[in-house]
Amino acid sequence: MSKQLIRFDWAIKRLLRNKANFVVLEGFLSELLFDAIKIEQIIESESNQETEDDKYNRVDILTQNSKNELIIIEIQSTYEIDYFQRMSYGVSKSITENLKVGQKYSEAKKVISVNIVYFDLGQGNDYVYKGKTDFRGLHQNDILGLSNKQKITFQKDYVSDIFPEYYLLKVNQFDDIAKDTLDEWIYFLKNSEVKDEFKAKGLKEAGEVLDIMKLDKEDKYGYDRYLDSLSLKASEIFSLQTEAEFKVRENRDVEIAINGIIENFDNTTISKITKLSIEFIEELRNKMKK
Repeated sequence: MSKQLIRFDWAIKRLLRNKANFVVLEGFLSELLFDAIKIEQIIESESNQETEDDKYNRVDILTQNSKNELIIIEIQSTYEIDYFQRMSYGVSKSITENLKVGQKYSEAKKVISVNIVYFDLGQGNDYVYKGKTDFRGLHQNDILGLSNKQKITFQKDYVSDIFPEYYLLKVNQFDDIAKDTLDEWIYFLKNSEVKDEFKAKGLKEAGEVLDIMKLDKEDKYGYDRYLDSLSLKASEIFSLQTEAEFKVRENRDVEIAINGIIENFDNTTISKITKLSIEFIEELRNKMKK
């Protein structure tokens, strides 16, 4: 049997910062990055401090792995048209905040940006995307590589290994059919549920750590309030969308009414077509006469 668990976006802000629970994040990142990830520490900085907006809208966590790389995990619940730009800003800020004055540029840490979004961002049919930086020749169409000296000095094989990597998980686009262990994690991210047959790294531990029934009284209260805030936010967005739709519909009906008046339709006919009141149409007709 599967069991309902705490939402990952709340857990990553509270429970998963505990070193004893790093195994959950390590499992997720290992499956996503196809690498054995070992988290050394959670790094606190301006870029991941909580704000009033963070409580219901986003989660930031900045970690450092055993390769001295920085890994950002950010979760976004509500639509943001400029989210790509925010991804770029978050990576840039992490690089600059973790390069001390006087350090060589070669000491700048590689950043891996993992973004879990619950809305449709951009256009694409997949639900997991990876972005990296390559330099391609305009004339020869070749990929710029590192020299042997650079490979030895930086311990990197490719130019793209130096630059940030971006991972984008469009959770709601997942069809709930887990075909591999990464899919099992995405199923959990979407449904807050781990099935008994799942074998992905970290999910067994997630099933224990994120069991709602094991929350203490204070955390249970905080989690319930978080769920309430998500519902409130969803209602606010729904209300704004509904108001906008009615405004568009109303404007369209008024335009039809104006055309009907120009064509000398009577008020009753226009009212039947547009559902506008006869009083409103008569008022509109009088305004057009002026």
